[in-house]
Amino acid sequence: MEKQHYDENDIQVLEGLEAVRKRPGMYIGSTSSRGLHHLVWEIVDNAIDEALAGYCDDIEIIINPDNSVTVKDDGRGIPTGIHKKTGISTVETVYTVLHAGGKFGGGGYKVSGGLHGVGASVVNALSKWVEVKVYQNGKIHEVRFENGGHTVKPLTVIGECDINRTGTTVTFKPDPEIFTDTTIFDYDVLRVRVRELAFLNKGLRIILCDDRGEKKKEEFMYEGGISEYVKMLNANKTPIHNNIIHLEGKENDVMLEIALQYNSSYNSSIYSFANNIATHEGGTHEDGVKTALTRIVNNYAKSAKLLKDNDENLTGDDVREGLTMIISCKISEPQFEGQTKTKLGNSEVKKIASNIFSEGFERFLMENPEVAKLIVEKAMTAARARVAAKKARELTRRKGGLEITNKWGKLTDCTSKDPSISEIFIVEGDSAGGSAKDGRDYKTQAILPLRGKILNVEKARLDRALSNEEIRSIITAFGTGIGEEFDITKLRYHKIIIMTDADVDGSHIRTLLLTLFYRFFRPIVEAGHVYAAQPPLYAIKHGKTTKYVLDEKERDEYIKTLPANTKYEISRNKGLGEMDAIELRETTMSIENRVLKQITVEDTMLADKVFETLMGDDVEPRREFIENNAVYVQNLDI
Repeated sequence: MEKQHYDENDIQVLEGLEAVRKRPGMYIGSTSSRGLHHLVWEIVDNAIDEALAGYCDDIEIIINPDNSVTVKDDGRGIPTGIHKKTGISTVETVYTVLHAGGKFGGGGYKVSGGLHGVGASVVNALSKWVEVKVYQNGKIHEVRFENGGHTVKPLTVIGECDINRTGTTVTFKPDPEIFTDTTIFDYDVLRVRVRELAFLNKGLRIILCDDRGEKKKEEFMYEGGISEYVKMLNANKTPIHNNIIHLEGKENDVMLEIALQYNSSYNSSIYSFANNIATHEGGTHEDGVKTALTRIVNNYAKSAKLLKDNDENLTGDDVREGLTMIISCKISEPQFEGQTKTKLGNSEVKKIASNIFSEGFERFLMENPEVAKLIVEKAMTAARARVAAKKARELTRRKGGLEITNKWGKLTDCTSKDPSISEIFIVEGDSAGGSAKDGRDYKTQAILPLRGKILNVEKARLDRALSNEEIRSIITAFGTGIGEEFDITKLRYHKIIIMTDADVDGSHIRTLLLTLFYRFFRPIVEAGHVYAAQPPLYAIKHGKTTKYVLDEKERDEYIKTLPANTKYEISRNKGLGEMDAIELRETTMSIENRVLKQITVEDTMLADKVFETLMGDDVEPRREFIENNAVYVQNLDI
């Protein structure tokens, strides 16, 4: 092996914003569409910080015709004087020096939304150009940067404005050299987060405009804050009490706000935030509230004689059934940890959150005994179902070898015991199951045939789900257990592949399975283990060659590549059950040829809403969803 040269000349020092351009993923996560939209939030976060400090009432976000973005706020405006350390204007310092901002010393902001305090300079580094206008003391100041953060026009006064007008306006154009996938902003992606920010900051008005093509403009402001958030989340559900419970308090500079309402569903929807950042992995603020909720409900149930002294205590799962809750924490020095840095780690917050929630919720239950009784009775019903589920769960445990049989068929397992290379195909129907069994790679591919449509778990508790034979077969095959016994480390297959026909029934079965996985096996979906097979829609035969293609577009593109005067034959594949083992292997199961669609949960809240809309009890939202999205349906076999 050739030795490589390595001495002091090989050590690079990246100056200024070069480091950001060299490793953009370290600062914005990725240079994909997600990272592109992250640029907007870095600038918006600065405006939100002004709102949290009490100086900003209005924020406007505009997607311009050239796909640049403008963010306006009516805060105090970035200071325009010369910075004592850099010797240049403070505005230029904020936009050209990493870790320059008002979030570090505690003097500028007690609470701030950004994670790192590097937002403005990072946006500058990753943009083709940036223009900043500051309105202060009756003057308009402007500075311009180009090509990754280089100042081309130092801060100068370009005009006058009303003496009372203050604020900052930032316009930036993402650099296509950095964002090679896309530099096109998605209005709907921005809209979801803008609405969320408006909910989390009651009274703050955020206007979102799209000046491209068919122009759009929406205004978001919620005087009720997170209570209105809960109301929106429960819009398609049936609340068991009318009023949304809203609690808030402050202790040791930690501000906590909680809104909650119970509904008749069997799932809990709890979302927590710290300084407007979604803490998907929870953290100390969420732990404190959950612990207090369980304790308070049990205490009330016993004091009101709804639970007898010798009755078993209600568990956390019992008291959270049907609960929709938003937890918003504002803290001066948040510590984020966890796999994706979205878990609040400040140890002192757990006790504070518990104290604030306990005091408010205990008072609410005492003052509203009728609502309190409904909450306790729902939890007690959940407890009875939990006991029944525990008995049913025994049926899903393997005794000895892996003998899994339902009345429709039997698991044909693979010989490999290594989960990282093992796959299980959940197959619709007997005939497809037979073909899949004969066409599989017996070393790494297991086949579990299902017939008909499994139970819709969106409308059922775990105990009822466990009485369903097909669901029990799936649970046993996965090996993870379910409910409180779930353990993802015991998953026997790292690829769980749903293989159904591309017709209405197949789509329905796939949706029922995805609902099952999302509600009862969510960590498996979040870890990226779930896939949908993509059977080809067409077979194109010419000579001795057969080419399988997914859709009309791929069919037409392939035909264009054929030599002139070729005689070819196109056949539409009817379904998996009509493919023989060889066809199924070559098109849908072969690792070399197949196309799999990985199922991900990009936005848990959005996923919750979709499953609830499509699979819940309320017909009207489902009809509206179908009417709005029918135009996007392709290749539907009716």
